Amino acid sequence: MSDIRVDIVVDNFNYGRFLGEAIDSALAQTHPHVGVIVVDDGSTDESRNVLARYDDRIDVVLKENGGQASALNAGLARCSGDAVIFLDADDMLEPVASERVASVFAGDPEIVHVPYRLEVVDASGHRNGVVKPPPDMEFPRGDIARAQLTFPFDIVSVGTSGNAFSVAALRRVAPIPEEEFADCADWYLVHVLPLLGRVHPLDEILGRYRVHGSNAYEPQEVRLDLEHVRQTVRYAAATTRALERVAGELGLTPPFEPILSVADLANRLISLRLDPERHPRAGDTVTRLVRDGARASRRRWDSPGVMKALFVTWFLLAAAAPPPLLRRLALDFLFRERRGRVNRLFRRLRRHVRIDAGSEPRT
Repeated sequence: MSDIRVDIVVDNFNYGRFLGEAIDSALAQTHPHVGVIVVDDGSTDESRNVLARYDDRIDVVLKENGGQASALNAGLARCSGDAVIFLDADDMLEPVASERVASVFAGDPEIVHVPYRLEVVDASGHRNGVVKPPPDMEFPRGDIARAQLTFPFDIVSVGTSGNAFSVAALRRVAPIPEEEFADCADWYLVHVLPLLGRVHPLDEILGRYRVHGSNAYEPQEVRLDLEHVRQTVRYAAATTRALERVAGELGLTPPFEPILSVADLANRLISLRLDPERHPRAGDTVTRLVRDGARASRRRWDSPGVMKALFVTWFLLAAAAPPPLLRRLALDFLFRERRGRVNRLFRRLRRHVRIDAGSEPRT
């Protein structure tokens, strides 16, 4: 068995009703070299009482409330292992998660990121049959730095609890910017870390993602929530700035400038057309977003020509459609469960296309 040490950092803010299950899942790991660190980010509920039950079995960090990035930074400062899993306090890990992650890191010192799938459960922990990301969506693999610097938000990823990271690599880009990533630090982690090395996904379910009605960043139903769209636009902008900064520090040159993603541009077009007064990106116009959407579509070397044409068609329709039709187009774009036939077509078209194609040597 690998002697790689895995630290599990549980970040918690007022999730006392779930915290015990998260800690129990971390303590139940089959891997023999696991440390459990719990960062309580200024909770005002029963969380501190829950932590007291674990006595000396965990390392506890108590701090004032500062947001998720602040909590993860505090947890990273306590890490002494080779790899880290950041576990949200409302989620859980399968017992073999650390063992499977450790075996991957032990096999290749260039690996910096190991994503895996999460099974969705409700507030009571009951499975609902949903997996994140869905089984038909493939994680990226290998050297994907070039893709992250071209179309980062079009790459399949998973939320915080579905990832393990190299501690050494993470410390090279730490701290996570706390003001910009107060609620969704995983945006920074899953996009920036691949600039430092290779990604090796595990195509299996190694954790449980809990949907309970008060998640910080999770649509609770299939409906058009423009505030959620705006939030996504803001995090994409912050992540783009981080990618550009870290790439510059590493001496990496983006293949194209500016960095453009189909998903981000579509979100911005939806936001601008349906609620221009609260749109968060100054300088956006419908014409510019359609133009950049076409540019972003052409850059997608992971997508065959038919898919690129469909992307461009969506932008043209979304730019001209009356609001009721645009809302339908937006729902179809944002919720893949509404576009079954298109998903099947995309799977067939992308069957033999690799996202790491054309990766350039690192400097």
